[in-house]
Order: sequence, then C-alpha cells, then structure tokens
Amino acid sequence: MNNDFPRILTLLRKEKGISQKSAAADLGISQALLSHYEKGIRECGLDFLVRCADYYGVSCDYLLGRSPDRRGITLTVDDIPEADAVGGENRMPLLPTLNKKLIANSLNVLYGLLSKAESKSLVGEVSAFLMLAVYRMFRLVYAVNPKNQEAMFSLPLPVALRYADAAMQICEANAHAIAAGVPQSGHEPVANPEHLAISTQGLSEEYPLWSSSLLNLIQNAEKRLSR
Repeated sequence: MNNDFPRILTLLRKEKGISQKSAAADLGISQALLSHYEKGIRECGLDFLVRCADYYGVSCDYLLGRSPDRRGITLTVDDIPEADAVGGENRMPLLPTLNKKLIANSLNVLYGLLSKAESKSLVGEVSAFLMLAVYRMFRLVYAVNPKNQEAMFSLPLPVALRYADAAMQICEANAHAIAAGVPQSGHEPVANPEHLAISTQGLSEEYPLWSSSLLNLIQNAEKRLSR
C-alpha cells in the first residue's frame, strides 16, 4: 500500500474512540489482521480500503495520504476561504485576535511586495519558510494535550522540529541569495529590484489598511530580540 495508510488507519480509529477489536468486528476482519494493517506488516486489498473509507466517512485518497482533506479534495486558490470568512475571529479572546490581525495584515504587505519582485523562487522560499514556522508552532500546540494522537503526523515531534528548523534555514539562505542577486542554480533572480523601493511613507500610502500592523509587528519583534 504505502507508509501513510497504516498511520491514517490507526489515527481514524483512535479519533473515533473505539478499540481495535470493535473496529475489526465492524470491518469484518480479525483483530490480528487489523493490527497487521495498522502496523504496516501486511497490505490490504482494494475491497478493504473502500470499506474503511465508508466506515470512517473519508475518501480513499485521504486514507492513502494522497489528500490532506478528509473528503479527498485538492484545494485550488478559489477553494481557500478568506481568513475571517467563517467568523471565527469573533469567538476569539482579544489577545489572539490582536496578534492574528498584526500577523495577517503584515503578511498582506509582505506578499504585496513579493508580487513586485516578480520572482517565483523568492515567493516560494518565503512561503515555505512561513509554512514551516506555522507547522512548528502547530505541532507544539498540538502536543500540549498528551491525548492528541501523534499519528496525525508522519514524523515524530522531536524529529519534525529539528528537520523543520534545518529546512527553514535553507529557505532563508536561498531567499537571502535571491534577494542579494546571487541566486543558486534553479532559482529566479528578482526581475526589477527598483520596484522594491520601500519607506515608511511609501508603505503607508500603498498599504493604508495594513502598514501600521507591519510597523507594530516590527516594533514588537525588535523588543523581543533586544531582550
């Protein structure tokens, strides 16, 4: 099958809060066989894969790790909701809401500037760095409750955090090389560096709704760094 199937099969059962014995009975196989499937010792057939998908209410693509969405959907730009579209912000306490807005608004400025750089490589490296940062912090928050199933992830926490740290350093090094005009092989340079003339006045004029958030974020970050 693949390496993701045993992990996801175990995760779904544990999230449902049922024993291996109960799940095996419901799926029409022995507990020993289900144990082998969950440990990756044996591979299942297509019939069992479909039964599991129906039993847990997920798609076969999700079970196989081909899609992170339980329905097997592959997201396009149009499918991704706006950050506050579902109104979840209104249910947050003040401090998380404030910090989220500072970060989200600052990212709007950052990506506005990146669009001027006209370098897919720079956008890619910056985006990968930020995604890895969010991934690392989500892993730490997820680990607060010891009952949360580690099988949600393919890498154990200590390994994931160290790999992510190394990957972020590589992303930063690549982005730095691109920004400095000496990109490594396979990376695009910044097409028009002169388009990235930046000043506080220019930011305020071009991003009147977001620039103050960025300037506050810079101030808060440098206060923390100065400690």
